[in-house]
Amino acid sequence: MPEMISIPRKPRIVGLMGSHAEEREAWEQARLLGEAIARRGHVLLTGGGTGLMRAASEGAHVAGGLVIGILPNDRQRPMEGYPNEFVDIAVYTGMYEGRNVINAKTPHCLIALAGGAGTLSEIALALRAGTPVIALNAPEVPLAGAERIVRVATVDAALRAMDRILAG
Repeated sequence: MPEMISIPRKPRIVGLMGSHAEEREAWEQARLLGEAIARRGHVLLTGGGTGLMRAASEGAHVAGGLVIGILPNDRQRPMEGYPNEFVDIAVYTGMYEGRNVINAKTPHCLIALAGGAGTLSEIALALRAGTPVIALNAPEVPLAGAERIVRVATVDAALRAMDRILAG
């Protein structure tokens, strides 16, 4: 039985955005990040699907944390892998890629891990919204404001950056 995590009444929400890929190193990083986010008493927000979203959700779930999944589909049109089995609160948007706006604007900070075009759009939307972005092996973003992205090389560095951002 996992140790129970105490979630504050107005918890911090940390978004973790990444690809559907199952690349082993990135998958393990996502799982470790999800676990650490939960152990700190934060709520994890992901796209609620497969790949790195599932890995982060599993890490948070195993640690006893709360996982929100912002899903592309609506309840009447199921999509394989959505929500993954570790999502506690499934938000069915029916917005497909449009849900990226919710993913970018809802969290108190966003960690981008690897990823492709969807992750790039979430980074750009977060920058525009003023959501702090931490990039761990994430694609370069040649946009105005990209200098505000905190680029890190390890999970520990991402967590230290997250802790600084959320303490401020």
